[in-house]
Amino acid sequence: MAKQYETVIGLEVHVELSTKTKIFCGCSTAFGGAPNTHTCPVCTGMPGSLPVLNKQVLEYAMAVGLATDCAITRYCKFDRKNYFYPDNPQNYQISQLYLPICKNGKVEIETAEGKKTVGIHEIHMEEDAGKLIHDEWEDCSLVDYNRSGVPLIEIVSEPDMRSAEEVIAYLEKLRMILQYLGVSDCKLQEGSMRADVNLSVREAGTEKFGTRTEMKNLNSFRSIKRAIEGERERQIELLEAGREVLQETRRWDDNKEESYAMRSKEDAQDYRYFPDPDLVPIVVSDEWIDEIRSRQPELRSEKMERYKREYDIPDYDIDIITGSKHMADIFEATVAISGQPKKAANWLMVETLRLLKENDMEPEDIRFSPENLAKLIKLTDEKVINSSVAKEVFEVMFDRNINPQVYIEEKGLKTVNDQNALRKTVEEVIEANPRSVEDYLNGKEKAIGFLVGQTMKAMQGKADPGMVNEILKLMLRNK
Repeated sequence: MAKQYETVIGLEVHVELSTKTKIFCGCSTAFGGAPNTHTCPVCTGMPGSLPVLNKQVLEYAMAVGLATDCAITRYCKFDRKNYFYPDNPQNYQISQLYLPICKNGKVEIETAEGKKTVGIHEIHMEEDAGKLIHDEWEDCSLVDYNRSGVPLIEIVSEPDMRSAEEVIAYLEKLRMILQYLGVSDCKLQEGSMRADVNLSVREAGTEKFGTRTEMKNLNSFRSIKRAIEGERERQIELLEAGREVLQETRRWDDNKEESYAMRSKEDAQDYRYFPDPDLVPIVVSDEWIDEIRSRQPELRSEKMERYKREYDIPDYDIDIITGSKHMADIFEATVAISGQPKKAANWLMVETLRLLKENDMEPEDIRFSPENLAKLIKLTDEKVINSSVAKEVFEVMFDRNINPQVYIEEKGLKTVNDQNALRKTVEEVIEANPRSVEDYLNGKEKAIGFLVGQTMKAMQGKADPGMVNEILKLMLRNK
C-alpha cells in the first residue's frame, strides 16, 4: 500500500506599510520614482548617519497585532541582522529577532473543509532592502535604493497549514485585515505583500516534522498555489526514492513551473544578530495600546453583520462588496448620498464587476466616485435617462469618472418625453412594418417587442421604453 503524506506549511509574509516616509528617515515611500531619487544618507547607509524610528510604523504594527489577537510586547528592541548583499547598503538590516513587537496571535480561516485557526508566531518590524536591476544589454547589475528603508512588518505564522487552499485562505484573510486597517495596499504585483513559503512533508500520522524548504519569489496567489503543489510533489518523489530533502532556500520560476535551489538555509547565528546600538528600546504603555485599540476601524466580519441589519441586500452581494475595502467604502458613501442600497449594490455587482473582469482590474482600481454613482442612480430614477443609456454613461464613468449629469447634457442623451415626437416616430414605425403590425393584431404578443425596438432605434435609444410600449399599444388598438 502506497504511503500517504501530509504537507506542513508555515508562511513568512512581508508587508510594506503605507506610511508616507521610510522607517528610519524622512524619505518618500512612493512607488515608481526614478531610481535613487527617494534616498538620503540614512537609507543609503552612509557612515555617521543615525536612524530615527517613524512612530507611524510602530502604531501600524500594533494595530495589526491587535486585529490578529496578538500580545503586544511592552518592551521591545531593534536588532542588526548582518549580511553582505549589494542591495543592502549598510551590510546589515535593522530588524527584530529577540523582542518582536507582537507575539502569539491567530486568525480564523474558512475553506471547503470548514473553519480553522492558524497561529501567528510573531510580527516584527524591519526595513526593506534596495532593488537590484539586471541590465542584460550592458551585462551589469544596477542598484536602486528607493526601496531601501521602506517600512515592513513580517508576519510569521505557525506551521499550521496543510494545503494550498488553506494558504490562500490565510493570505486572503490577512490581506483583508491589512487593507481594512489601512496599513498597506497589499499589491502583490508591486511587491507590497510578499510571501515566503516554508514547506515540508511527513508520513500521515507521524508527529515529527520533515525537513523544510523555503520558497521565495512568489508574487501572486496563482504562483503560490502552484509552487506549493510543485514543491510537495518534489519532496515526496525524493522521499519515495530513498533520498533526503535538503534544508535550503529555493526560488520558484512561474514560467517553468519549477523551483531551483538558491542556497542552503542559514541559521540565525549566521547573521550574528545583536541589538542595534543606534536605536533606543521602545516602551509601550497600556494607555498607548488602549488608544490604538480605540482607533481600530470596523473589520470585514463586523461590516458584514451591520450590512445584514441595515441594508436589504442579499448575503451574496454583502460577501462580494465587503470582499474589498475600497468597494465597501464606495457602496456606503453612495448609499449615504442616494439612500438606495439595492440600486447601489446592483451597479457594483453587475456593471462594475463586468467591467473589472473585462479590463483585468481589481476592485481597488475602481476610479469612479460615490457622488457620481449616486447622481447616475438619481438620473435613472427620475427617468432623465433610460436604463440602456445609463449603462452607456456608466461605462464612460467607470473609465474616466465623469460627472454623469454634465456628460448627459453635453451628449444630448436625455430621454425624449415629448408625446408628439414619440407619436410621430411610432406612426412611422407602424407604417414601415405592416407584417409585424398584422402579427400583433392577430394575437402574436411578441411582435410588439420588435416594434418597440424599431422605435427605440429611430429615437437613438433616447426614449422611455415603457412610454413607447404604451403609445404603440394605444395606436395599434385604434387600427
